[in-house]
Amino acid sequence: MLPTNLYRNVPWRRFSRGDFPFTILKWEYVQKVFVHSFGCRASQADGAAIEASLESRGLAAVAHPGDADLVVLNTCTVTQGADVDARRTIRGLHRDHPNAEILVTGCYAQRAPAEIEAIEGVRWVVGNSHKTQIADIVLNASTNAGGPDYHGQVFVGDIGRQGEFRATPVNDIRADRTRPNLKVQDGCSNRCAFCVIPSVRGRSRSANLDSILEQVRDLADRYCEIVLSGINLGRWGRDLPGQMRFIDLVKAVLHETPVRRLRISSVEPMDWSRELLELFASDPRIAQHVHLPLQSGSDAVLKRMFRKYRTRHYATRLELARQLMPDAAIGADVMTGFPGETPEEFDETLRFIEEQPFTYLHVFTYSERPGTAAAGYGNSVPVDVRRERTRILRSVSDRKNEEFRRRMIEKTLSAVTLEERGTALTSNFLKVQMAQNCEPNQMVDLVIGSAHRNTLQERELLPIVP
Repeated sequence: MLPTNLYRNVPWRRFSRGDFPFTILKWEYVQKVFVHSFGCRASQADGAAIEASLESRGLAAVAHPGDADLVVLNTCTVTQGADVDARRTIRGLHRDHPNAEILVTGCYAQRAPAEIEAIEGVRWVVGNSHKTQIADIVLNASTNAGGPDYHGQVFVGDIGRQGEFRATPVNDIRADRTRPNLKVQDGCSNRCAFCVIPSVRGRSRSANLDSILEQVRDLADRYCEIVLSGINLGRWGRDLPGQMRFIDLVKAVLHETPVRRLRISSVEPMDWSRELLELFASDPRIAQHVHLPLQSGSDAVLKRMFRKYRTRHYATRLELARQLMPDAAIGADVMTGFPGETPEEFDETLRFIEEQPFTYLHVFTYSERPGTAAAGYGNSVPVDVRRERTRILRSVSDRKNEEFRRRMIEKTLSAVTLEERGTALTSNFLKVQMAQNCEPNQMVDLVIGSAHRNTLQERELLPIVP
């Protein structure tokens, strides 16, 4: 009986006896890898690309870290909590699976490699600057097996010097996923006072249009829905020859690929032009889903954050989106407890959110990030006050989402079936429990019968009695 490690038959020696050539095979060990990504859709896309690059070099992806020889953790650092989660995960993995080698990459690895290097069990720390080289780093180390101990080997460079988009093409994803994320933009050239991302991702850089179209065509052959993601997605094209715009990319994908559903992740408010919203409303292949980061509903707080819009500008985008797409999902990111946020400013945010047609919110509690402008502001809001404000806004979000879901009863919604059997995700970003199980990755039309906590229920059709 073979060991639990994965082996495969490979050619060893070839012989020819007369007119009958033959090959003797041998068993070859195949290293197994588990990749886990924290954080945003762009990070999830990075994780899929890392996994694809390792698989293309002969490693086998597995679904559980206990089965892996190599564990790759693709980290986030947007909040202090994200750093804590990463450290806790690293220590837990090393404790539970001491024979697995651990490679830590992503934004936390870029920002604080020394912190991660010092954690027991970490063999490699690879920043975003070297993320596309992970396969080479791992395989070169395997080639040099038996050499010196490389614990804590660090690969981190100046991400700010990168002037072009770098990512491993994702031609496929694991079989248990049905909605691939395709990252088409990286970095951010804005300097919001609270945000560490520009320092760990670099300035805004766009993927080449032809490369994007090639990948979309390939993915569209196998998946009903493709999600375009980026760090500042609406800035796509600004750094490419010809000063292209994000809407040019969306039009090209729709006109030049067979994509059946295209979902767009978060786009900054100032990049939601009337033309872009009208395109969303006019083409059924685009998911009816609009996400605009808000951060605060107080103009005074937005000014301190160095955000480039005010609430009146933001509200006009939402008004137009709701007018053009009455049943669209409309979401936002909101931050509570930014330095100096007074009770009156929080009340402004609360009132603004109540007045807007949001269907969901991602609410975050402000976290001090080293090197950001806000970290030096002082006048911090007590942590318990921040958390209470977060609780209040999440309660508002839950109520608004419930009201939105109830509005969908008796409507027919287009959806894509998910890997979780019996569930589907609608164009307007609602999960539906289906009346019957259906194979994943199918486009279906569902009549909504009822709304329950966090989900919708498909109406069960009664048999017709003759």
